[in-house]
Amino acid sequence: MKPANFILLYVDSVAESCRFYQTLLNTQPVEASSTFAMFVLPGGFKLGLWDKRGVEPAPSGATGDSEFVFSCETDDEVDAVHQDWHNRTVTILQAPTTMDFGRTFTAADPDGHRIRVYHVADNPV
Repeated sequence: MKPANFILLYVDSVAESCRFYQTLLNTQPVEASSTFAMFVLPGGFKLGLWDKRGVEPAPSGATGDSEFVFSCETDDEVDAVHQDWHNRTVTILQAPTTMDFGRTFTAADPDGHRIRVYHVADNPV
C-alpha cells in the first residue's frame, strides 16, 4: 500500500469552503466544481472538499471529531500563523498555548472541521 497523501472533508458548500481554504492556504485549487474541490499543498499532500450530499455511503460522523494538522518550525511561527488567521477572522477554537507535546492553537473552517497548528516541543512530556 502507498503512503496516505490525501484527506477528504465533507462540506455543506464547496464554493464557500473552497474560498476559505484558498485564502487560508494562499493557493488555488487544482480542481473545482460545484460538488468537489482539490488543493495540492507543499510536499504533495492533497486536501479534497466534497459536497456531503453526494457522498456514498452517507457520512455518519459528527464534524469536529477529528483534526487537519499543520506543523511549524518554531513556537514563534505558531503564534504568527495564529495572528494572521485571527486577522482574517478565522474562527479560533483555542488560542495559542503550550501543551505537553508543544506550542499549538486550533481553528475551525466554515463547516466546523478543526484545524490544528503546532510546533513540537524539544522534549515533549
